[in-house]
Amino acid sequence: MPSELETAMESLIKVFHRYATQEGKTRTLNRKELRELMENELSNFLKSQKDPAAVDRIMKDLDTNNDGQVDFEEFVSLVVGLSIACEQCYQVHLKKK
Repeated sequence: MPSELETAMESLIKVFHRYATQEGKTRTLNRKELRELMENELSNFLKSQKDPAAVDRIMKDLDTNNDGQVDFEEFVSLVVGLSIACEQCYQVHLKKK
C-alpha cells in the first residue's frame, strides 16, 4: 500500500499528464492546457490573483527553456512554489492558535 506522500506524488503526475495529453505534444503543457489545469485544479489560487494575465505570466516564468511549453520539471516548480507559500500560511495559522 502506498504511503500518503507516494499517493500525493502519483496524483501530481496523473494530473499533469491528464492535461498534457489533450493537444499536440503529450509530455508538455501548452498555454491552453496550463490555463485549463490551473482553472480546474488550482482555481482558488487563480481567483486570488485577480489578474487576467496571471496564467500568461506564470507560463512565461515556468517555461525556463523558452520552448513555449511547460514540461513536468517546469510544472513541478509551480507546485513547489505554491506549496512553500501554503506552508508559510500554515505556520502563521499555527502561531495564531
